[in-house]
Amino acid sequence: MRLCVAGAAGAFGQKHLDAVANIEGAEVVSVVGTRPDVIKQVAEERGIPHYCTDLAEALARDDVDGVLLATPTSMHASQAIQCLEAGKHVMVEIPMADNIEDSRKLVEVQQRTGLVAMSGQTRRFNPSHQWIHNKIQAGELNVQQMDVQTYFFRRTNTNAKGQARSWTDHLLWHHACHTVDLFQYQTGETCSKVQALQGPIHPDLGIAMDMSIGLKVPSGAICTLSLSFNNEGPFGTFFRYICDQGTYIARYDDLVDGYENPIDLSGVTVSNNGIELQDREFIAAVKEGREPNSSVAQVLPAMETLDKLEQLLEAE
Repeated sequence: MRLCVAGAAGAFGQKHLDAVANIEGAEVVSVVGTRPDVIKQVAEERGIPHYCTDLAEALARDDVDGVLLATPTSMHASQAIQCLEAGKHVMVEIPMADNIEDSRKLVEVQQRTGLVAMSGQTRRFNPSHQWIHNKIQAGELNVQQMDVQTYFFRRTNTNAKGQARSWTDHLLWHHACHTVDLFQYQTGETCSKVQALQGPIHPDLGIAMDMSIGLKVPSGAICTLSLSFNNEGPFGTFFRYICDQGTYIARYDDLVDGYENPIDLSGVTVSNNGIELQDREFIAAVKEGREPNSSVAQVLPAMETLDKLEQLLEAE
């Protein structure tokens, strides 16, 4: 499996380069970036034979089987469609689009081409959330409420490494997307009721810096999600699963019970790295000719829920 990583110089592009290096039978043969000097350095440091600043150049290569897109959010849908139209399988980082129209168009193109198109919903693959999912599937747990906090301190355009970037992040279409998809994935249902509130719009960034979201599925389970770019303190997303049989707190790839006692996740997956597990699923789906977990078609219901939330926020 020969891969191209677009956006390879960014924080998540680097994570994908690290992940693929741990996957047997997969290699990165091309990297794409916006700055020639920077992407050249990435290629040289990693021993990658090809680099360029134009995705089309990488897509024209016969030695590229698939693409990992870790580019700015606004480019995700158009570039994923570009990859599929070029005959390449694609894994597009979260979110697969920043509006419902592009989300539906991407799914349509995937269905027409028959290629693998996967959305990077990493939470489906983190060992902590996989442990919960396995318990639910086995009938040992039922979610009553997910209480989730997504907190960052980002009053300027910076990425996960604190580096300046040219695009503006979004609490709803990016960060809430993680939780909306995970809640529907864990409950196996699509939200039947939603509610949303947002704080003041930042005068420079033009986005809401604080947001509150409520979700409910037909079985009665609810999700309460708080998001902020104004939080000073530990950043990231923290999930509290309040279940009929116990309470569990997931912090990325770690899991504890309601009393902070660690849950043994050994044997749940072949790796403790959610990004690596996500990439492994993409590569396996391509090799096996099957639909991957977190395919764009599977994630479309989450995008439809985000669209409903956006309509509520615009009506405030």
